[in-house]
Amino acid sequence: MTRSAADRLLDVLGAFDHDHPALTLTQLAHRADLPLATAHRLAGALTRWGALERDEAGHYQVGLRLWEIAALAPRGLGLRQVALPFLEDLYEATHENVHLAVRDGLDVVYIERLSGRSAVGVHSRVGARWPLHATGVGLVLLAHGGPELQQRYHESGLEAFTPYTVTEHERLRRMLAEVRRSGVAVSDRQITDDALSVAAAVRGPRGDVVAAVSVVVPYAGARTPALIPAVQLAGRGISRALGWQPGPSDSGASA
Repeated sequence: MTRSAADRLLDVLGAFDHDHPALTLTQLAHRADLPLATAHRLAGALTRWGALERDEAGHYQVGLRLWEIAALAPRGLGLRQVALPFLEDLYEATHENVHLAVRDGLDVVYIERLSGRSAVGVHSRVGARWPLHATGVGLVLLAHGGPELQQRYHESGLEAFTPYTVTEHERLRRMLAEVRRSGVAVSDRQITDDALSVAAAVRGPRGDVVAAVSVVVPYAGARTPALIPAVQLAGRGISRALGWQPGPSDSGASA
């Protein structure tokens, strides 16, 4: 199938990721599956527009123009700005890793992270994406994503990252039901075998779940019952700042 000019431009941009933030022209052509001459022409056009930049060594990198455009995304910078005071409060209460994330397809994408020097090491970073089933924020977003999303997810494979990652679909169904019942998700050593996360939902003005907030702590000595109300409080605070008005049945539940 012949790719359109727009498709080829998007393929060039899609060649960059967190593992490949800078590419030579040859690498760019290979990752975009384009002839070298075509990659050179498209990279030149994107560089002139500001979507790409070239460093002194001649490597291509994502340009600031894309950041300016991305900042307009309602689930990106705008959500982050609303949430930041509540994320800071959660960090001050725990001094551990605090995350804000949204769903993109079958993945969770992190849009903010606060962390201290003594916090447990994590693989998450702003812009990183992970499968929904393997993180606390992802479990929240999957649990509230509706039957169609959950069916699609159950038809996919469940990748394992540690011996504790959930890889059985029936177990995942039970976990999602518990998230909806309790209003909180606990992800126990699913990405690394030394960390545990507690996550809660963030709701938009209409009450739909638009994001999730979490705190990640060392598994050893984790005081999960004490973390739950703090994370739920952050979720409710962000939700209200976004315009969510809880009803009588929501008074004791997570946002």
